Amino acid sequence: MSESAAKLREAFKQSAYRLAGHSERTVQVLKEAFRDVDGELESDMYGSGEAIERFEAKMAAFLGKEAAVFFPSGTMAQQIALRIWCDRKGLKRVAYHPLSHLEIHEEDGLKKLHGIEAVLLSDRDRVLGAADVLDMREEVSSILLELPQREIGGQLPSYEELETISSHCKERGIKLHLDGARLLESLPYYGRTAEEACRLFDSVYLSVYKGIGGIAGAVLAGDASFGAEAKVWKRRHGGDLISLYPYVLSADYYFERRKDSMGRYYEGAVRLAERFNRCPGMSTRPETPVTNMFHVHLSMPKEAAESWLTDVIRGTGVGVTHYVRAAGENRSYFELAVGDRYGAIPTAALDRLFERLGEGKRA
Repeated sequence: MSESAAKLREAFKQSAYRLAGHSERTVQVLKEAFRDVDGELESDMYGSGEAIERFEAKMAAFLGKEAAVFFPSGTMAQQIALRIWCDRKGLKRVAYHPLSHLEIHEEDGLKKLHGIEAVLLSDRDRVLGAADVLDMREEVSSILLELPQREIGGQLPSYEELETISSHCKERGIKLHLDGARLLESLPYYGRTAEEACRLFDSVYLSVYKGIGGIAGAVLAGDASFGAEAKVWKRRHGGDLISLYPYVLSADYYFERRKDSMGRYYEGAVRLAERFNRCPGMSTRPETPVTNMFHVHLSMPKEAAESWLTDVIRGTGVGVTHYVRAAGENRSYFELAVGDRYGAIPTAALDRLFERLGEGKRA
């Protein structure tokens, strides 16, 4: 880590307020979730038991699917979903966006562990849309859609495009899988319930730690036969830990606490992005967020941005970000995902921050 990056991280750590997220990832997150849990509740054992089965049934109903299976990680869940669809069709080829998590963050796990070939749809810098799917010439067993697409600022296709893609896949016998790690954050923009959105998909993955804020884990949902196969593959992957209840109970607690707050987070992101876009040398992607997430781009190199933001944080007490990434020559960016913290920042502190950002980088 460079010196400027280390200083930015330390300034962020010491800041009084934070623009993004819910809270520090400390043991307190787990302690709070367990505060009112009955100590006599029996632990789950290798995927069975009241705690895990009750949560799986709740999530199946919420997503409008016959079955849901709790996994220790989304990486495991999604590879298994695509493996099931490939095996059923007898074709180990799937399609997804070039910046899908499976393509850039999983060390080719889908290919190395399952022998599945990927067809990359769309350009890297834009949303995967209906035209990309309708124009696809390769035969695939399934298509994965990520809602929202994190790597390009949390962007979304229109709901009409989703409906077109879903209909096309049904007509062609292609299974449609939803990478819905942040599905809840997408719903306010669409004005749909989770059940309504998930009807368009044959299988659905939902993270329980990202927007929801649990410890770790994921839910994979589909019809009853899909759920049964997913459980077998979960055992094969070593995902049936002797007990998963710390993850399950914290997921349940924070799901109930935050599932109805996504609209508020989204509205906060829109207001926040508008203020960033008024600052010289700064712009957001997308210009108007469609979820609680967006990227902030700066017209300065990474190290210069780190140093400048360190000074801004120290001068205002507001943690803007703990990292900056390079985005080409003389440009950089960072990601913001609005959560509980944003609403706790006093108006005066937020105004002070944007007054300082509005001054631009001093020579």
